[in-house]
Amino acid sequence: MTDSPVIKHRLANGLTVLLKEVHTAPVVSWWVLYRVGSRNEPTGKTGISHWVEHMLFKGTEQFPAGTLDRMIDRIGGVWNAQTFIDYTAYYETLPAEHIDLALRIEADRMVNAQFDPEDVESERTVIISERQGLENSPTFWLSEEVTAAAFRVHGYHHEVIGDMADLLTITRDDLYEHYRRHYVPSNAIAVAVGDFDHEELLQRITALYGSLPGGPAPDLFVRPEPPQTGERRVVVERPGHTAFIEVAYHVPEAAHDDWFALEVLNSILCGPDGFGGGGIDNKTSRLYKALVETELATYVSGSMTPTIDPFLYSVNLTVRDGRHVEEVEAAYNAEIERLRRGEITEAELQRAKKQARALFAYGTERVTMQAFWLAFSECFESYEWFENYLSRLQAITLEDVQRAASVYLRPQNRVVGWFIPTGDAPENFEEDFDGDF
Repeated sequence: MTDSPVIKHRLANGLTVLLKEVHTAPVVSWWVLYRVGSRNEPTGKTGISHWVEHMLFKGTEQFPAGTLDRMIDRIGGVWNAQTFIDYTAYYETLPAEHIDLALRIEADRMVNAQFDPEDVESERTVIISERQGLENSPTFWLSEEVTAAAFRVHGYHHEVIGDMADLLTITRDDLYEHYRRHYVPSNAIAVAVGDFDHEELLQRITALYGSLPGGPAPDLFVRPEPPQTGERRVVVERPGHTAFIEVAYHVPEAAHDDWFALEVLNSILCGPDGFGGGGIDNKTSRLYKALVETELATYVSGSMTPTIDPFLYSVNLTVRDGRHVEEVEAAYNAEIERLRRGEITEAELQRAKKQARALFAYGTERVTMQAFWLAFSECFESYEWFENYLSRLQAITLEDVQRAASVYLRPQNRVVGWFIPTGDAPENFEEDFDGDF
């Protein structure tokens, strides 16, 4: 990344704008992120944020369906969207000379999406099929049960895709009300990173977005999760041939200082994770040595996810054929107790930090990912969370990591899930963990 500062501006209608000049290539990435995700969905409306995301690709009067695919392809750009537990986001990454098209696309569909009833029903079929596709993976079932056990009250309880019961019953009016309520400037973060002059671009953003209807940000549906008071366990028995274990610990939100200590702890335990980077394996991690090298497991991974509210640190284990979940969990527990006793070395800490720096470089080299992380960070705390990520990670001490292990890796603070295969897996069954984030 360059050292160009992030310019933050708020329009009169409440739209937050972040601009960062990066002149390494004649490209700009434009993101509009809305502060609404599956976290904000009540029972009966689960999956509605993701469904609305789909509907915004059905065209408007200005840009009828299919028009933008051809226009963006013709100029060599890409566009897409994503729904997460904390947000819904849309982006275009284009040659710098065509950035105005991206600005016009998102300004238009912030207010002019049509939600044609026929399109709603067509997309219902698509999303139900998407849910059914996820159900072909045993690890989806396991993760869904573990997360649901961890959150009894909070909206993190359910998957982003939603519950099948709700996908069958959500109406066109439900979708349109969700859109009109949440897709407003005061609930949005707009970010551009790339080859532009920030003063000129801000003038154009103000011209296109400044006249959109303002008003206060909507009150978001959210219910706080009460503390967990003892270990919870779930067992999923379904078709398949491989056993899996998932262990999830309650951990703080991304704005909490302990989040960074836990990120380092995860790197020590499971290997580096995050920022969409690649090129770093986890063969030096504690669990790889304890479980994979000893032929108890074939795969280990861990993930710390930055979130608005306290979420989960999850460890995933694939049980080797011929081994039993009980013996794999016992070996796992032994490694966790070593960490909780403070058996962590300075060499492990420094290796974890080195790996984190490399992963950060891999994962944030492109302007698209830089723009995403600025938007996402502003959603859960501030864009400065991303800008200061490496320095905050570097400040973590051995004592910080040891304390985090002792506080958060307690059995009373976790949910343990087993997937027990019953054989007879259908065709196209996916027997692997898929990283969602």
